[in-house]
Amino acid sequence: MNKEFAIETALVQSLENHTEGEPRVYPLVQSTTYNFKNPDFIAALFDLAENGHMYSRISNPTVAVFENKIAQIEGGVGAVATASGQSATTMAILNICSAGDHIVATSTLYGGTYTLLSSTLKKLGIETTFVKPDSTIEEIERAFRPTTKAVFGETIGNPGVNVLDFEKLSYASKKHQVPLIVDNTLATPYLCRPFEHGANIIVHSASKYIDGQAACLGGVVVDGGNFNWDNGKFDCLVKPDPDYHGISYVEKFGNASYIVKARANILRDYGSTMSPFTAFIYNRGLETLHLRMERHSENALKVSKFLQSNKNVLWVNYPKLENSNDYERANKYLPNGASGIILFGIKGGKESGRKFAKSLKWINNVVHVGDSRTCILHPGSTTHRQLSEEQQIAAGVLPEAIRLNVGIENVNDIIKDIEQALEA
Repeated sequence: MNKEFAIETALVQSLENHTEGEPRVYPLVQSTTYNFKNPDFIAALFDLAENGHMYSRISNPTVAVFENKIAQIEGGVGAVATASGQSATTMAILNICSAGDHIVATSTLYGGTYTLLSSTLKKLGIETTFVKPDSTIEEIERAFRPTTKAVFGETIGNPGVNVLDFEKLSYASKKHQVPLIVDNTLATPYLCRPFEHGANIIVHSASKYIDGQAACLGGVVVDGGNFNWDNGKFDCLVKPDPDYHGISYVEKFGNASYIVKARANILRDYGSTMSPFTAFIYNRGLETLHLRMERHSENALKVSKFLQSNKNVLWVNYPKLENSNDYERANKYLPNGASGIILFGIKGGKESGRKFAKSLKWINNVVHVGDSRTCILHPGSTTHRQLSEEQQIAAGVLPEAIRLNVGIENVNDIIKDIEQALEA
């Protein structure tokens, strides 16, 4: 792989080594199993002593191409693809957390992630303390416990579209010797590279902008290779693993120990595997990611300025608006654009919001985000409906809030449909 490529070139070009006459487009290897002549080689694969594919629940050539490209464009040492973004988040946490452990997380999270942390993992004995995104360093540090094993946040909050304060969270995580896990779904590696701002682990719901077409579910965990796991807090990576004849991941795999364990342990046992077909689609989607993110960001800024000037709109959240609380952070961490998501409130509250949604002519209500097609959603009654009103507000979801996914169509057509629906 060429480490000297700019991100745009790395996205377009194949990063695999090819021999003469091989396909220019990496093929779909739709196979669960692989042929071997030597059983000793298979044994070595099981012992993590050799690299290779033995069963597609654990690895597959087409999936590996996707993993390698994501790892390179994020600047990590390795990646593991999963069946969904939710399984990627779960893997990232369970790889280092078990019963009795604790997580510090920002409150402005995707509803499914919030429920995972506040409820599902709690049933497994892993507790989470949520902090507001504008919390001071002192407030964040008060949330830590001796059992804290990770800090979790989203580069761009979904749906609050607040920009993560990397400086504060990375400072706190480093001080307390735990990794900073960042969900980079809405920013994508084209707009933000969290490892450059203090993150240690990155997760994506690849179903969003990486795909871009709303065709396939998938996720990915990326290891920055920039955290010292041998600090007395992560025995699961340091002490011998009896499942692999007593190897120590840190001893054997060094700065890639986290991602090797994620594959050899969590992916193997939980089976949240990405299908080869999905990876094939994602490999195509990555080739246009930079072009799409430029257009999403450009359109979203124009639409947000229109909404800001409309008499029927109460407020607009978009990081690149000059009056946004996140404007300075957006310029610092998202210099090439702030993605395609806008959160705004309509006069008249929840009922007016529903009427607005029904009055749109071609922009549809869709339980998705990161699509190349413009769509809207009322988060309070959909993605965040499992949360109490107090929890919704803490997550940045007001009753009148509408999440607008600005697509890559002609921006004037987008504005026209929104304008006539607002008038209704």
